[in-house]
Amino acid sequence: MIGAAESAQLKAHLRDCVRPHDSILADLESYSELLRKWQRIQNLVSRETLTTIWSRHFLDSLQILSLLLPTDRQFLDLGSGGGFPALPMAIALKGTGATFLLIEPNGRKVSFLRTVARELGLAVQVDGRRSEEIDSRETPAFDVITSRALAPLPQLCGMIAPFFGAHTRAILHKGREHVEELAEAGAKWRFNVLSTNSDTAEDGVLLALSNLVSK
Repeated sequence: MIGAAESAQLKAHLRDCVRPHDSILADLESYSELLRKWQRIQNLVSRETLTTIWSRHFLDSLQILSLLLPTDRQFLDLGSGGGFPALPMAIALKGTGATFLLIEPNGRKVSFLRTVARELGLAVQVDGRRSEEIDSRETPAFDVITSRALAPLPQLCGMIAPFFGAHTRAILHKGREHVEELAEAGAKWRFNVLSTNSDTAEDGVLLALSNLVSK
């Protein structure tokens, strides 16, 4: 169950959502139950974070909502794993017309993600291929690309660049090495970046990249 402190943070993250907060909370509770159930047979998240699912995973994911634009509708998530940050966002934005494509090559994790999407009625599709196996010409023009704990920024830029359109932004969770990663990525890529301190990780940030092109 969510604690009082987490509940206050949740309301702050959901302040601009049109969907009733009680409905969002109920879906997040269902997601949490499914995560714990599947965790017994598939390593979806580190065991150390099972007792802090709300702060470490749900709230960490939902803080992205404050960085979204009203026109953001098409979302792409790379290396979705247990569904973070995409599934909490899909729950919060349920019924708004927002759609999510999750890319995750691990078969068991694909099954889990599809189960959550089906049982909660989310506008989510899951692709079981690696990102480099997907022809970006066959995907929609994404408004926002997300990824958490997938790869260092220089490699990540190469993974997301094929899916960038003129108005695409990438909102990426990064840790204490983000300054070094930005410098390394800047040697090979041009981009505009806005850094926002994480609400849930002391040394973490959310990096919002736009106008990404190779040098």
